[in-house]
Amino acid sequence: MALIALQIGPEGFAACQVAEEVEEADIRRIPIPPEDPWQACVELVREVAAGAEPTALGIACSGPIDLVAGVVAPPEIPQWRTGFDLMKAVSAAFPGAPAQLALDGVCLALAERALGATTNAGDSVALWAGDRIVGGVMVGSFAVVGRTGNAGNIGHLLVPGFDEPCACGGHGCLEAVAGGRSLRRWARARGWRGESTADLVLAAEHGDTAAVAALERAGTALGRAAASVAAVLDIDRVVVAGPLAAAGRPLWKPLNAAVAEHARLGFLTGLRCVPSQLGEIGMLIGASVLALTAEPEQ
Repeated sequence: MALIALQIGPEGFAACQVAEEVEEADIRRIPIPPEDPWQACVELVREVAAGAEPTALGIACSGPIDLVAGVVAPPEIPQWRTGFDLMKAVSAAFPGAPAQLALDGVCLALAERALGATTNAGDSVALWAGDRIVGGVMVGSFAVVGRTGNAGNIGHLLVPGFDEPCACGGHGCLEAVAGGRSLRRWARARGWRGESTADLVLAAEHGDTAAVAALERAGTALGRAAASVAAVLDIDRVVVAGPLAAAGRPLWKPLNAAVAEHARLGFLTGLRCVPSQLGEIGMLIGASVLALTAEPEQ
């Protein structure tokens, strides 16, 4: 018998058994397959279950999702773009194993609340800054999921001072400025020659002017977004996870400067933005919380 956490992300799938301590070696990761992505998920779950029958599943999925219908439509999975009935598929593949689904950003917020930087903060936002920017909101120690399950899409918050076109069809979104793909594109147009966001961060550490400037823009945008969200929600903690969280001074100095400049209301004086300490497994930890919630009572 096994509790399983499954992450369906924009860059690949990951799964592990729920346990008190999970190391990277306990996690199985695969890229998004070109064909039959759901069958790949099933095989991944069975692999980490190691011959045991799953008793419950917690699923962190990139959006958009329809939490009521159990349908997901992440654009990075071509076969699912028009909607895939994930919860129906789970029931068919693992009959008798209840499942809980949430947006990946919501799962990140659950993880930070359970084991991370917001264990002592009942009102907070956790955001993942990678190629996509997603987030999760905690209010009164409860996760906010919204009408359809998509609450926390901070990547599509409009950021003053920026007007870049966004993949969503709009412009001026946080993700269009600070998302990994946008950062790399902006830096390459100014002479940087790397491939990945990790390359960009490393180049900035070595003083590459285009890389430093790209991270400074991202930090400013993230700080402005954090100040805006804090004012709306009356929160005092914003946690940044993902590849950009480790970017150091080029990102964090302008980020904190933007927060100081814009979070001027009296109730925001205690606002702190901090890097996550959960590494790459935050969303899987949140999915584990969901699995524990879904587990039938003995």
